[in-house]
Amino acid sequence: MYKSKIVLITGGNKGIGFETARQLGNMGYEILIGARNEKKGHEAVTLLETEKIKAKTVVLDVTNPSSILSVVEWIEQEYGLLDILINNAGVFLEGDIPPSELELSVLKSTYETNVFGVFSITKAMLPLLRNSSSGRIVNLSSGLGSLTLNSDPTSEFYNVNSLAYNSSKTAVNALTVFFAKELSDSPVKINSVCPGFTATDLNGNSGYRSVEQAASIVVKLATINSDGPSGGFFDNHGVVPW
Repeated sequence: MYKSKIVLITGGNKGIGFETARQLGNMGYEILIGARNEKKGHEAVTLLETEKIKAKTVVLDVTNPSSILSVVEWIEQEYGLLDILINNAGVFLEGDIPPSELELSVLKSTYETNVFGVFSITKAMLPLLRNSSSGRIVNLSSGLGSLTLNSDPTSEFYNVNSLAYNSSKTAVNALTVFFAKELSDSPVKINSVCPGFTATDLNGNSGYRSVEQAASIVVKLATINSDGPSGGFFDNHGVVPW
């Protein structure tokens, strides 16, 4: 019924999520902007429409089960399937706090969005992704989630000792591996990506990479062919170590 493939991007109203929407939209995909704030979601869609991109807003809070269920039911009714899920929504709450001074509440809140949110939305959308002939899931991770790079004094990530955020991305990578094993006998592929240190609201726009650069690896993994990888961790240079 629909010629365009359908893409859901969580936290898609700004930053890397919005730029990913823009790039995929210009490739002919129909974009669903998942946003907690409906007004901000509509503003993002309006901007995309100025580039003739087909886009809609869905009010989505990945920490709210009823919100997720409402979106699943709407997509099921509207399209009957989902071709691409991009788990982009994430938080960085701790600032420059050493692990010993981290509050448990901050650790829990970080995991609520970055890990449990990714798990919940992925699980909920899987039946719709299985209805696609080439379902794709891309999890926004980070080199900060790499235990190898966190243990390497020569790595650019070594000195960022943020327990909550970094370990949440390690957990996202684990989700990627285990879902990939379950989905290995299906057309659905799932991968983690590291967009690099990108200037976004998450880091006070202090990153040295542009959202255009960051989104390129997300788009690449979202549009891989049937012979592409699944269960991997990639950046613009190739495979990122676990």
